Amino acid sequence: MLSVDGTDFQISESGRQFYSFKFKKSALRYEVALNIKNGWICWIHGPFAPKKWPDINIFRCSLKSYLEEGERVEADDGYVGEAPCRVKCPKSISNDRSKLPMQGRARSRQETVNKRFKQFGCLSKRFRHDTTQHSVCFRAVVALTQLSIMNLEPLFEVEYSDNIQENK
Repeated sequence: MLSVDGTDFQISESGRQFYSFKFKKSALRYEVALNIKNGWICWIHGPFAPKKWPDINIFRCSLKSYLEEGERVEADDGYVGEAPCRVKCPKSISNDRSKLPMQGRARSRQETVNKRFKQFGCLSKRFRHDTTQHSVCFRAVVALTQLSIMNLEPLFEVEYSDNIQENK
């Protein structure tokens, strides 16, 4: 069981395709997925140009193909086009409203990890170096963040269940 989200990081001006609606400036986007049971980072994908690659398209081009039959991810409403078969999100018409607090807690933990990435200066400030090197910095920060989660600062607990049979 995974939670997934895209996260943007500012870069120097790089053209329209890199426009991020979040920053109203150029950025790079990465997809990050966490194991819901333990909070560990188990998937990263990117970088992508945010204007050309909304979260759902990034999901469709890769992570989706790794999901087994009946497996779904927890995500925000940017992924609603893949619900309910591959994604559970709040605004899906098939979503069990009684599970919204549980789902919100899983997505909140995802945002906590994104926030931890941005505690590192190379990702919290506009990246002014060659953008081809951004991925190296991002992956180093992911590794350090994962080590921190495993050894120093674990994430808060999330109880979660996704019985697809319940939603049929």
